[in-house]
Amino acid sequence: MPYIQRHAKQTLMKMLSQFKVVLVTGPRQVGKSTLLQNELKNFEYVTLDDMAELEQARSDPALFFKNHSLPVVIDEVQYAPELFRYIKFLVDKSDAKGQICLTGSQTYSLMQNVSESLAGRIGILELQGLSLREKQKVNFFEPFVPNSDYIQNRLENLVQYNGIWNDIFYGSMPEMTNKEIDWNFFYRSYVKSYIERDVRNLMNIKDESLFYKFMVALAARTGCLFNAADIANSTGVSLKTIQSWISVLEASGIIFFLRPYENNILKRTVKTPKIYFNDTGLVCYLVGWDNPKVAQNGAMAGELFETFVISEIAKTYFNSGADLRSLFFYRDSNQKEIDLLISKNGSLFPVEIKKSAQVSISMAKNFPAVKLLNEIQTGTILCQCDKKMFLSETVQALPLEFV
Repeated sequence: MPYIQRHAKQTLMKMLSQFKVVLVTGPRQVGKSTLLQNELKNFEYVTLDDMAELEQARSDPALFFKNHSLPVVIDEVQYAPELFRYIKFLVDKSDAKGQICLTGSQTYSLMQNVSESLAGRIGILELQGLSLREKQKVNFFEPFVPNSDYIQNRLENLVQYNGIWNDIFYGSMPEMTNKEIDWNFFYRSYVKSYIERDVRNLMNIKDESLFYKFMVALAARTGCLFNAADIANSTGVSLKTIQSWISVLEASGIIFFLRPYENNILKRTVKTPKIYFNDTGLVCYLVGWDNPKVAQNGAMAGELFETFVISEIAKTYFNSGADLRSLFFYRDSNQKEIDLLISKNGSLFPVEIKKSAQVSISMAKNFPAVKLLNEIQTGTILCQCDKKMFLSETVQALPLEFV
C-alpha cells in the first residue's frame, strides 16, 4: 500500500527542532508508526511489540539504550513506563534537540508518565486518521477558520470531493485506502483488538460484551449532547462505570468532546458538552450499517455528517499543531443551537453544518442568538453546495471542500 503523505509531518519536524523528545499519540492504527518510519529514516526504529525488546526496556533501561543509539524511535512506549525516568536522565545530559521520538496509543497512562518525568522536555503531537485533504493530496495545511484570508488561500488549493458518503462510511483509517481490505473484517478486528489490548491495559473490564454494548450506545449518540445517565439506563451499567469508561475512550482517542461556548453576556447557555467519534467508519460499524447508502439515508444521517465534518475540521487543528480548545458549539435554554463556534484572535465565527446540497438563509436562523457578542464575524453554512456564495451580508455558504 503506497504511503500517503501526512499533513502532520510539518508539525512533527518543527517539534523535533524545538524539543528534546517528541511523543506522537493517537488511536490504534491511525498511522503513527508509518509516519515516523517514512519521515525519520535516519532514526533507528524499535517497537515494544517485540517481547525481547520490551523485556529489556522494562528490566534494564540503561542496557536498552546502549543497544539502541540515538536518534531513535520507540514505538508503543506505554508498555514500558520504566523507560521514562531514564529518558529524562539521557536528555538532561545534552542540549541536543529531537533525539528521541516516542509513540503510543494509550494517552492516559502516557500522559501520567510524561507529566511526572518529561515535563518541559517533550512536544506532543496527536495524530488522527487520514483527512480528506490527505486522501486527495491537497497541499494546504492551515487550520479551518472561515475568514476572508483563509478562504482566499483555500481557493488556490481547492479540489472537488466526490463520493463524500463513501468517505464517511469507510472511515479515516489508512488501512481502508486498500480496496482489497474487507471493511467489516477490519472494524470487527479493530474493536476486538481495542477492547482486548487498550481497554484491558487501562482498566479491569469484567464483561467485554457489556463494554461493546456501551460503545454501540455511544456511537448511536455521536453529535449529541453527552448524557451519561441516558447511556447508563440504556446499557444497564452504573453511572460511575459509564463515566470511567468514557474517560478510557477519550484517553485513547476514540471520542472527543466539543465544549459549549460560555460568556457572561450569554447567561442561558447549556454547560453540557457534545460527544463525537473521531472515525465515522467506526460509528457505522458499531450501529450496524453495512453500506454507504444505508448511512446516507438513515435516521442518524444528519448527526453522522456533522460528526464527519467536525472530525475533519479537528484534523486540520491536530495536524497543524493548533489548539483544539478554540472550537466550541452554542446551545441555550431555548434550544437554539449553532453547530460550531471558532475562536480566532478575539473573533468568533459561527458555523452551521448541513448535509444538504440545497442551501438557504433559513439555515442560519440561530446565528442571531449570539449577535450580542461584539466579536461575532461572518457566519458560515458548511454544506454540499457546489460553490461559495453569500446568502446575506453576514452569512456565506461554503462547500465542504473548503475545510
